Amino acid sequence: MSEAGEGGSEFKPPAIDPWKGFRGVMAGTLVLEAIVVLLALPVVSTVGGGLGWFSTLYLVGMAVAFVLAAGMQGRPQAMQINLALQVFVLLGGFIHLSIAIVGVVFLAVWIYLLYLRRDITRRIERGMLRGQRD
Repeated sequence: MSEAGEGGSEFKPPAIDPWKGFRGVMAGTLVLEAIVVLLALPVVSTVGGGLGWFSTLYLVGMAVAFVLAAGMQGRPQAMQINLALQVFVLLGGFIHLSIAIVGVVFLAVWIYLLYLRRDITRRIERGMLRGQRD
C-alpha cells in the first residue's frame, strides 16, 4: 500500500505503448536504408568505375544486415546496433563517395531518432502522454 509518490513514478504508464510505434519507425527506417543501399549498386557500377566482388558483397551484405536488424528492434540494444550499422555505411565511402553521402543522410535521420527517443522518455516521466493522468 504505497502512495503514488513513494518509490516510483507518480504517473501511471501510458495507455498506448509509445515504444511500439517508435520501434516501427526504426524498423521502417532500416528497411528504407536497405533499399537505398541496394539502389546505390547501379550508381557505383556506372559512375564508380564498376562493381568488383568486394564492393558488391559489401553493399549487398549491408542491405541484408539492415533487413535483419529491422527484425531486432524489440531488443534493448537495438539503437546501438542501428548506430553501428551507420558506421559501416559511412565506411562504405571507400567504395564510392555516394555511399558515404547515403551514410551521412541516414546518420542525420538516426540522430533525429535519438532525439525523439529522449523526448518520449521525458514525456513519459512527466506524465504528458495520453492516458497517463486519467
